[in-house]
Amino acid sequence: MSDPRLTPVFDELKSAMDKAVEHAASEFTKIRAGKAHVSMLDSVKVDAYGNLVPINQVGNVSTPDAKTISVQPWDKSMLQSIEKGIVLANLGLNPTNDGNIIRITLPALTEDRRKDIVKKVKGEAEAAKIAIRNIRKDINEVVKKLQKEGLPEDEAKGAEAQVQKTTDGYIKKIDDLTAAKEVELMTV
Repeated sequence: MSDPRLTPVFDELKSAMDKAVEHAASEFTKIRAGKAHVSMLDSVKVDAYGNLVPINQVGNVSTPDAKTISVQPWDKSMLQSIEKGIVLANLGLNPTNDGNIIRITLPALTEDRRKDIVKKVKGEAEAAKIAIRNIRKDINEVVKKLQKEGLPEDEAKGAEAQVQKTTDGYIKKIDDLTAAKEVELMTV
């Protein structure tokens, strides 16, 4: 591909597909595998003095051990709000408040629950693949438009083949991430 009009098209393609893979990877980290991780609470918003803020802005979130997440509020009057925010986030977590700190103990995962979580991972992976395919479609439309504006047909065909090759590579990255997460989830 020697036509200079294709360079920004392929830069956009790779950038958009990288973002799709990064998004899938970040969604996978939010799916718990029985091990406590502070990112599990990233979606929790807490009512702090009339504003909804991320939980990490009202206290220190940590994992003292593999099965526990603790939230040490900077202001003890926030304990109720933090507890309520965790419950309202609908993560399936049950916080306990001892008056100083909030602790969340993760229950052991059953085989059925692990399989349900794997289904959720596969759903996230499929959403990422759909995003990648939509990016491919959009980029192919740009190539067709460039062809109408004078891009030689052989250049356009080569560009479409390169777009498909790039798409296949990114789909494989999603498949690899999915397989790794599935192994992590099914390991007891």
